[in-house]
Amino acid sequence: MMAKKPAAKAAKTKKAKTTAEKVAEPIQKAGKAIRESAGKAMENTKAINAKVIDHAEANAREAFATLRKVAGAKSLQEVIMAQSEFVKEQSARSTAHVREVGELIASFGRQALETMRGK
Repeated sequence: MMAKKPAAKAAKTKKAKTTAEKVAEPIQKAGKAIRESAGKAMENTKAINAKVIDHAEANAREAFATLRKVAGAKSLQEVIMAQSEFVKEQSARSTAHVREVGELIASFGRQALETMRGK
């Protein structure tokens, strides 16, 4: 009778390990998905930052170009025209920049959801 007890104990231990493995597997998958998501989020943040810097550089170039026009203006009318043109173009540029960054963020959000869903 004593020989049966160690066998029963071994069966319980094996069953406990199997149960633990079943529980651990989804946790490991979730952990992997979170790590992948975090890595992708860092890449996405870098991409957005680079885009914002590109936009700032473009804005600065255009502002200096307008300043050159104003500095070289021969009349008040030329100054007003240069400033007016700058404001109009800056507005269009800003709208395009906001749209572009917004689309990037939306795209990254969709990617993050797909990663978390395991697609």
